[in-house]
Amino acid sequence: MTYVIVTATFVPLPGARNELIDALTRGIPAVHAEPGCELYAIHDADDGTIVMIEKWTTRTALDAHSTGSAVADLGDLIAPFLAEPVRVITMTALPAGDPDRGAL
Repeated sequence: MTYVIVTATFVPLPGARNELIDALTRGIPAVHAEPGCELYAIHDADDGTIVMIEKWTTRTALDAHSTGSAVADLGDLIAPFLAEPVRVITMTALPAGDPDRGAL
């Protein structure tokens, strides 16, 4: 199966990193309950940003997520803590090598 992979990068306002992480953490359970969500996990990047790594079963599931209430609510939660718009990159895996290691 080929999954749809997404990264979303969040740049916190100065001094608002912990609040951003808290807001993201509060919004995650609703997204985990959405159909097609295989992975929705936040990571602390070494450049000071927070990165969400997502894995969706289909583009249709991702599109429903993108326009659904869970992501709208999440956007409201995080808006006060962002220094710039969220940068979202959508990718399709190109599996290579070992099937367990060559794709998310």
